[in-house]
Amino acid sequence: MSPRNLIVVLGDQLNRESTAFDHACRESDLVWMAEVAEESTHVWSHKARTVLFLSAMRHFAQSLRKEGWKLDYRALDDPSNAQSLAAELASAIQRHRPQKIVMVQAGDYRVQQALQQTAAAFNCPLEIREDRHFLCSLAWFRHYAAERKQLRLEFFYREMRRQHGILLHDGQPAGGRWNYDAANREAFSSTGPPFLSPPRSFPPDTVTRQVMALVEKQFPNHPGSLNHFDFPVTAQQAEQALDDFIEKRLPLFGRYQDAMWTGEPYLFHSRLSAALNLKLLAPRQVIQVAEKALDHGHAPVESVEGFIRQILGWREYVRGIYWTFMPEYAQRNALQAQLPLPRFYWTGETEYRCLGEVIRQTLDYGFAHHIQRLMVTGLYALLLGVIPQQIHEWYLAVYVDAVEWVELPNVIGMSQFADGGLMASKPYAATGKYIQRMSNYCAGCRFDPLQATGPKACPFTTLYWDFLMRNRDRLRRIPRMELQLRNLARLSTSDRAAIRRQAELVKLSG
Repeated sequence: MSPRNLIVVLGDQLNRESTAFDHACRESDLVWMAEVAEESTHVWSHKARTVLFLSAMRHFAQSLRKEGWKLDYRALDDPSNAQSLAAELASAIQRHRPQKIVMVQAGDYRVQQALQQTAAAFNCPLEIREDRHFLCSLAWFRHYAAERKQLRLEFFYREMRRQHGILLHDGQPAGGRWNYDAANREAFSSTGPPFLSPPRSFPPDTVTRQVMALVEKQFPNHPGSLNHFDFPVTAQQAEQALDDFIEKRLPLFGRYQDAMWTGEPYLFHSRLSAALNLKLLAPRQVIQVAEKALDHGHAPVESVEGFIRQILGWREYVRGIYWTFMPEYAQRNALQAQLPLPRFYWTGETEYRCLGEVIRQTLDYGFAHHIQRLMVTGLYALLLGVIPQQIHEWYLAVYVDAVEWVELPNVIGMSQFADGGLMASKPYAATGKYIQRMSNYCAGCRFDPLQATGPKACPFTTLYWDFLMRNRDRLRRIPRMELQLRNLARLSTSDRAAIRRQAELVKLSG
């Protein structure tokens, strides 16, 4: 018999509480899942990213089978696999002739369009349901955005706090302030990170090891290593990772969330973004346990608020922006950046110590924390003038937590300012002195963050001034850039010419 509903479960929808399962029936419905090469090749995906998705999918499928669900699961190495979600869905429709397809909103505009077009081609009804994993509905965000001349995270975040009663005491923000960002910028002393406890590790089990072997065979030339793969791949493991973070690293997370240190990929960060984005963890659950840590005196308000701001603030905000302004948003290039992404982003082979450290870490682990992404790899691409779509594709490819709805706005809007200020109020432009202040990367590097010209000139410092000169007319319209442009105006004509010459050398070498 044909199933009543073909329930679509994508690789970033691994939550049993999904609306796709609302009113579902084990006897009359069929769950459809597919591993396809296209999802690892439309961008040149890191091996660890592919392993995480496939292993988590297989573990989730196992749990569904134990519950008695019928599955149509297509493995990557199945000889019949057409290797695209659209083609595999078409094949499933032909095999099963479902009365209807049910799915939750995809995390990628490209995937959503492909599945909708496939269903339409077979005249099969497709019901796309709201994703209640998130705390802000897309309909609410679109209405919110339409009523405002300008979108800013801070005001959205406060509204989310009020709506959901998070970090509020008698209607007032916990600790008396809405935002403790100013208390979240401390660097380490010369002795390095204090009291550091590495995140809980989840050594690969049999399923994960099988997936690792498969990925090495199917994608041998893809970037990245699997030597350090130990991410949670089940909901149970994700909860253990959450508990570990709350107990051991949340108390110091706020103070040091913008700090960086050689050889330390995780520091006090949670390493929960991948589990959240695959929906092995629910944001409400994460927020609740963080609030409890504050209430019980285990972690200070600046740490708890800073952590919750990333989840309730940025995470919900970027999703709203993505689905409100796609597909046009992905093509924005407000600063008219035209240079290709330097090849060393794929190898880590560069004499720039900070970039080499972060990129090699990324290739080794499939992970970098937010300040490494924003103020090292992202900052260099911004200052150099890299085509936004190329750096976006790199971020989507190399990080295990990368799903387009969250990655693209963070890169196009926040990191590269390619949306012209829709998301953020100013470009995140800085000299090498920022990296020197927040890390030990500059120690032993042959470049001097204080110098913009000459043989020891730091490429970040050189390109910072070149960036301001190239984009001066565009940046004049941004109030928060006034001080930086005043500093630019103090440079002499000869200094500017020397910086331009130095910048051309950097661009040629990059």
